[in-house]
Amino acid sequence: MISSALTFASAHIQGPHIAWGPLMTVGVLALGAIIVLLAGLHPTAQKEGSRLLPALTILTLLVTITIDIWHFSQNQLIVAGALRIDDLALITDLVCAFAGITAVLVAFRTGGPRHAGAGEFYSLMLFSIMGMAVLAAAVDIVTLFVGIELLSIPLYVLCAAEYRRSRSLEAGLKYLIIGSVGSATLLYGLAMIYGATGETSFGAIAQVLSGGTGHNLLSNTLLLFGMGLVLVGFAFKSSIAPFHQWTPDVYEGAPTPVTLLMVTATKAAALVAILRFSSVAMISAQSKWSPMLAVLAAITMIVGNVGALGQTSLKRMLGYSGVAQAGYMLSGAVVGTRLGASATVFYIVGYVLMNIAAFAVIQHVEQSTGEDRVGGLRTLSKRSPALAWSLTISMLGLAGFPGTVGFIGKFQLIRALVDGNHTWLAVVLVIGAVISLGYYLRVIAAIWMPATDRIRTESGEALAPIAGGSPELELTPRAQIVLVAVVTAAACVVLGVAPQPLFHFAAHAGAALTSLIP
Repeated sequence: MISSALTFASAHIQGPHIAWGPLMTVGVLALGAIIVLLAGLHPTAQKEGSRLLPALTILTLLVTITIDIWHFSQNQLIVAGALRIDDLALITDLVCAFAGITAVLVAFRTGGPRHAGAGEFYSLMLFSIMGMAVLAAAVDIVTLFVGIELLSIPLYVLCAAEYRRSRSLEAGLKYLIIGSVGSATLLYGLAMIYGATGETSFGAIAQVLSGGTGHNLLSNTLLLFGMGLVLVGFAFKSSIAPFHQWTPDVYEGAPTPVTLLMVTATKAAALVAILRFSSVAMISAQSKWSPMLAVLAAITMIVGNVGALGQTSLKRMLGYSGVAQAGYMLSGAVVGTRLGASATVFYIVGYVLMNIAAFAVIQHVEQSTGEDRVGGLRTLSKRSPALAWSLTISMLGLAGFPGTVGFIGKFQLIRALVDGNHTWLAVVLVIGAVISLGYYLRVIAAIWMPATDRIRTESGEALAPIAGGSPELELTPRAQIVLVAVVTAAACVVLGVAPQPLFHFAAHAGAALTSLIP
């Protein structure tokens, strides 16, 4: 009887059809993470300064990039319609994988891999990037939540990787608590949307809302409350005000390579998820969510820029700056057009490049002064002109100076807002950019002003700028940090002067959202 029951079950229960080719990105990241974790047990990998695990991690991410390029210009649903592999998802994967490579280079021979174990550190990094890939391609509320959790849970651990440092443990605990609240809020909202529509697929939800009963549903309390909770959940994940309070503390306390990954790849994946969810599942309810999104974007721009003005910690300052930048990028999703989506993707790429350059320099500042204070930059122009120029270009780009990718990105966002009849939000964006000059230019001034004779560590001990007073401090920048900073800063200038290739990629991403107005 048992064998006949098993035969009946195997004959009638079938799993979803899976197109393994487009799913290779997720598969390679998962396989690479497992290999890195197991390789970390080998005695060779446990030696101080071993390059084995960073090399395996970078190799995994390079293979991922190759697969993404191979599948470019494809548009197909996989795993029973739960994931859509299109140019928007692939560009997001490329951005996250590139950010991951730079984070690995910056993390080499730092406290995070050394304290937590290099195998666990790099493996968790790959698992988090895998979650970003799932999140960017999710077109079902179930896979959307799975992607959020795959992204977040490894980061909770990575934030506390330097467990011998109290601020790192505090950052991990804060991110765990706030992240759990954000995930629970998002899950409640998604459950309410499912309860109102009876569907989990983005496309099916859009059909229900645009159908004959859709007009009644648009005023349904359950649906509206669910939309609000989803928006709040996304706001927690992408540091949108007023749900941003955790961001400066976590960014400051986490190891700098982890902060680099969070401020770039995590934010990019979360904002792409917001863009896809609002542009596909909720496109028929744009009149309901667009005003809420516009108000949140405006508040985020002002709160982030004003909050950054008084910061002396570079990581806290860029944490608040990231809040303001999230407001800029969120404004592109407000208009509900392909131009807005393309402008958002364009700005995301530029934002990632500018912040990678900044955090690579911050990693060196921490190693050379023992802290990440703005005052630690005062000898940078003499110690490493390459890093000084890289950070200067990064700050100018984030401020939106002409000749940088940040200027072109802000111009595209303003254009999309004006064309979409949201001129008032474009004015707020300009005001926010003007306010940001107060702290970006302060960093540039600290880099190039005459250097003092001595710099001080966090404990107050004075160190000569030409000789380390402690074996933990390195005044000579490591080659990979210089490489990361110079390459990304140069890309900011090149794409600011000749932005056509990035325009082309961003247009592909916008065209992938076929439900939007051309």
